[in-house]
Amino acid sequence: MLRWVQESPLPLPVDQIGEHYGRYRLHLPEAERAMARSLERYGQLSPVVVCPREDRYELIDGFKRLGAARTLARLSHLSARLLEADERTAKAAIYGLNRAGGRTRELEEAWIIQALVREDGLSQVEVAELLGRHKSWVCRRLALIERLGGEAREDLRVGLLSPTAARQMVRLPEGNQGEVLAVMRREALSVAELTGVVDLWLACSGGEQQAYVLARPR
Repeated sequence: MLRWVQESPLPLPVDQIGEHYGRYRLHLPEAERAMARSLERYGQLSPVVVCPREDRYELIDGFKRLGAARTLARLSHLSARLLEADERTAKAAIYGLNRAGGRTRELEEAWIIQALVREDGLSQVEVAELLGRHKSWVCRRLALIERLGGEAREDLRVGLLSPTAARQMVRLPEGNQGEVLAVMRREALSVAELTGVVDLWLACSGGEQQAYVLARPR
C-alpha cells in the first residue's frame, strides 16, 4: 500500500529532483525525445512521483518526463506527488508504478530485483512477497540480469545496447559476451544479424569454428 505524503500534487523545481533510482530504468533516448515533443505541445499531463530524501527529492516514476523537461528551457518545474518510502519500498514502488509488461520491462524488473537481493539483503522469497509475485518469477528475473556480463550490462544501462540485443547476449556464456559485443560494434550488426551470429556461435563444435564466425559474422 503506497503512503502518500499528501494527496494533491505540488510543483517542484526540476533541479531539485534527483535520479538516484534511474539506475534501475533503461535509458531510451528516442522515448525521451518523443516525451519532449509531447511536453512542448500539450504540457505535463500527469504528475511524476518522488520521495523526500534529506534536502532533495528522488524520482520514483517519471524518468522520461524529467529527462525531457531538462531539455526544455521554459519548463523549470514539474508537477509531482510525494511518496513516503524507504529504500525497499521505493524500489517496490518503481516496479508497481511501471507494470506495463514487455521485454524492456523485464530487464528493468530484473535490475530492481537484483538491487533488493544484492543491496538490501532480501531473500528471493521476501522479494516475491514484497512485489506480490511468485518466487520462481523472481528467480527468473534475477537470472536474466546476472547472466549479462558487466560490459554489456553497462552498455544496456546507458542506451548503447538495446534490450532486444541484451536478450541475445544472455544466451552466451558470460566469458564470451565481450568478444561478441566487440564484433557487434565493429560490424554495426543489427539485432537480427546479432541473433544469427549467436545462433551460429552456439552451434559451433569448437573454438576454430567460433573464431571464424566472429571474424566473418555476415
